[in-house]
Amino acid sequence: MKTLKMFVLIATIALSSAVSASTNPIEEADEPNLITKTVSKLLEDPYFQLNEDINATVQIAINKDNEIVVLSVDTNDEKVGDFIKNRLNYKKVPQNVVGSLNYYTLPVRMLKSQ
Repeated sequence: MKTLKMFVLIATIALSSAVSASTNPIEEADEPNLITKTVSKLLEDPYFQLNEDINATVQIAINKDNEIVVLSVDTNDEKVGDFIKNRLNYKKVPQNVVGSLNYYTLPVRMLKSQ
């Protein structure tokens, strides 16, 4: 009887370990890619010409309604900063963002117009 109890205990521990270890890390890895792709698509085709390449650092948050909220834009060009804020603020992310990250820092590079 003692051996049977020990076997059941070991089987239960092994099963619970296997279940808890079978998380899906791909979903967590896909979350930043989803945000990056969404931001890239929203920033396509600016309505102005650039004479030089512009780099910016954008800090955003995702609210409970899956909307992008621009926290700050760090750039030397005010026109580019305004463009980024207008294009991103309160735009929806196409899927539910279920991960633990709510804040993101994204590098943005806008290339010179040709």
